[in-house]
Amino acid sequence: MTTTDSSPAYLRRLGVWDGAMIVVGGVIGAGIFRTPATVAERTASGLPLLALWVLGGLLTLTGVLCYAELGSRRPQAGGIYLYLREAFGMLPAFLFGWTMALINYPGSVAAVAITFADYLCKAAGLSTEWVTPVGVAAIVFIVGVNFTGIRAGAILQNVFAVLKLAAVALLVAVGLVLAHGHLGGVLATDTTRTVSHGAFVGALLPVLFTYGGFHYLNDLAGEVRDPQRTLPRALLLGMLGVVAAYVLANVAYLTGMGHAGLAASTAPAADLMHRLFGTAGEKVMAIGIACSTFGYCSIAIAGGARVLQTMGADGALFRAVGRIDPVSRAPRVALALLGGWTIVLMLWGNFGQLVDYTTVGEWLGHAFGIGTLFWYRWKFVDEPAPYRVPWFPLMPLVFVLTVLGVIVATAVSSPHDAGMSLLIIALGAPVYWLWQSLRRKAA
Repeated sequence: MTTTDSSPAYLRRLGVWDGAMIVVGGVIGAGIFRTPATVAERTASGLPLLALWVLGGLLTLTGVLCYAELGSRRPQAGGIYLYLREAFGMLPAFLFGWTMALINYPGSVAAVAITFADYLCKAAGLSTEWVTPVGVAAIVFIVGVNFTGIRAGAILQNVFAVLKLAAVALLVAVGLVLAHGHLGGVLATDTTRTVSHGAFVGALLPVLFTYGGFHYLNDLAGEVRDPQRTLPRALLLGMLGVVAAYVLANVAYLTGMGHAGLAASTAPAADLMHRLFGTAGEKVMAIGIACSTFGYCSIAIAGGARVLQTMGADGALFRAVGRIDPVSRAPRVALALLGGWTIVLMLWGNFGQLVDYTTVGEWLGHAFGIGTLFWYRWKFVDEPAPYRVPWFPLMPLVFVLTVLGVIVATAVSSPHDAGMSLLIIALGAPVYWLWQSLRRKAA
């Protein structure tokens, strides 16, 4: 464990079903209810559109299998931070933690919490003045539930994971009803749209971003029962469920709206529901999206707090952040810090830019995180590993190269955001050296 021997440790209370629902909750947010329209804009028919979602799913499954081996090798809290620390040292690990746990995690939760509040207020008929208070209340509630321990947090997450899957299932059913038994339009070509080969690559970017978030279970690995067996099973089961949900949702959009209708929509899920149920259908889908986004906030806060706690236990942050409550076995100080900083960003209002600025850093973390698998295979060649990623080194190499390609494409399309991301990462270096200097003087 990352804590000292005399400190309380996490209790392993999460099973395969809990883990799979954490994967579902970490990946499915608001993206699948919006992103397909963007992908349709960059494709000419349903065939390449569906191929992109299948390809994105396969690439993500490759990363998931790599994370399964990493988690089974090091089944402690901290995820990528832990792997980077052990393979490359404290500075690279701190730079990842600095970027993610202090900026990207709270920034993304703030953004998604506002999305949750917006949809909930629309469904309840409340004015926009209620959006921020409802979002803040959601964060306070999630932190409060997680204060009582991982079991209560897992129950909350499981409920909302099932609800978000139910929302996707409703979309699929509505799409099939609107198709009236004619499914040929799914692959029909949109004759009004001409796209280049480069647009196909550009369409893969939003697909991959919509598949992001599968790493949260590794952040919580210290609380998984029989992790060497449970982590691989939960990661694979959860991600297969996500891929199936995403592909079926896109089939529903195509059957219910057609490729041209999907490409022209700004809110495809709401538009699809409106076609069958009118404004009542839009309200039902607003509730579904609210459930989906709330579930994401729940798992992101739980996972992000474990990264902060691990950093505190390492001395990379204040030692108090590394404490685990002896009764609930929850990282209460880390949860309060992450929740409080998230609320500050929500009230500040510029969190959206912070998330944009740290997206490249997040994907770099994934690339280097998977890259540690080569180090573990070389350094611990005789170490027992209950699970090993198949077709090594091909699968991790494909994932790392794909992620680096995404980073390059993002830098080309958004050079300002990519540059700011690298600057934020670089600013962590002097912060780390200053912190270490202060620690040595205090010792």
